[in-house]
Amino acid sequence: MEKVKFAIPAGSLAKATFEILQRSGYKVSGQDRTYRPTINDPKIELKILRPQEIPVFVAEGLQDVGITGQDWIKETGADVEVLQNLEYGKIRLVVAIPKSSAANTLSEVMEEVWSKGRNFRVSTEYLNIAAEYVKSNPAYKKRFGDSAPLIVTPWWRKGENPRAKIFLSFGATEAKPPENADCIIDVTETGSTLDANNLKIIETVMHSAAVLIANRKALADSQKKEKIFDILTLLKGVVDGAKRIHIFLNVEKKNLQKLLAELPALKNPTVAPLADENWCSVNTVIEKDCLIDLLPRIRKLAQGLVVYEPRQVLALDEISRREGNRCETKR
Repeated sequence: MEKVKFAIPAGSLAKATFEILQRSGYKVSGQDRTYRPTINDPKIELKILRPQEIPVFVAEGLQDVGITGQDWIKETGADVEVLQNLEYGKIRLVVAIPKSSAANTLSEVMEEVWSKGRNFRVSTEYLNIAAEYVKSNPAYKKRFGDSAPLIVTPWWRKGENPRAKIFLSFGATEAKPPENADCIIDVTETGSTLDANNLKIIETVMHSAAVLIANRKALADSQKKEKIFDILTLLKGVVDGAKRIHIFLNVEKKNLQKLLAELPALKNPTVAPLADENWCSVNTVIEKDCLIDLLPRIRKLAQGLVVYEPRQVLALDEISRREGNRCETKR
């Protein structure tokens, strides 16, 4: 079988990506020395790429599967299948302006700039998202209708409206206002870097997190699909495991049905007899958030509660259904 080409991200997503791979049971080595680290699955070939590139390479079939941010899928417009939200690398893409400005919305910023006879300027790495966001702004639409903002890079220009210019930023975007930009559209986790650079957030463009994506043709290949769904199963298991706990407890048989009625199980709880015929053990998986609410009721019915945090919870039946649904869709 041809190896499944798996692209993993460099940069800010790298550390958490290697951690989730490790928790999934994969052993990756050499990532500090090469862009082609090894993995303990001979049917997978890893390659480290920038998250900005991964959606495009996966869409083009140069990589079969990859991990990237939702922001870069939207920015590139890549036609990929999103298999799983991995729920790390959570950021916001925001509009930020100098704290000295009295404006509180992007519309107010635009109107203030245009009232002074100047062109409105945005600095960002997200050219397409920014152009779409500016174009959909009420103040912009009122003045210019469906006219596209002018996107400016060192190599090309796109769009027809020079009254709103979107400049490609090569980093240090927060340093651009006020001399080089009236606002920025940039990512933030806590907002602390923006605050340190005397900027304030006025709007949120989108939320983003790391996701597992796949090439549509690779999913149509029966052998590659099997391996891609193996990857999905293991990674989803880590995501689900982080939200759940495994509990074990002993209960008198006379209280068993009352206890089972209280437990929101992943499936049906496992019940096993104990040496004392009047008692049995119960173990099940529940959502972490349920335990505090359940505890007062469990205490009255059971004893010896033991709690484990699972490394993974593999929802094999759910994955099988998804795999089956893809086959039905193809037919």
